[in-house]
Amino acid sequence: MKHHPELTWLIDRECVRRLLESEDTDPTLVYVRGDCLVMPAAEVDEAHKGLVIARRDELVTHLPEGELNDHLLDAVAHRLDNVVRDLGA
Repeated sequence: MKHHPELTWLIDRECVRRLLESEDTDPTLVYVRGDCLVMPAAEVDEAHKGLVIARRDELVTHLPEGELNDHLLDAVAHRLDNVVRDLGA
């Protein structure tokens, strides 16, 4: 994956790291008003359901076992960034 410096990422590796390392039992990544937020799924109200980008339980099924490195986090962030852009962010 090639990073283009002129492209501003909406979702970055730290956002993905917060989702994967959250202490919530069902953390969810939501993109609200230009911010990447990690919150419990139970707190996502009707107004924000369309802004859900990923749930940790769905995401981890696509990740290899073992420690997360920056390259892997960047790859996941890139995929989620595309999801956000497809939603019209």
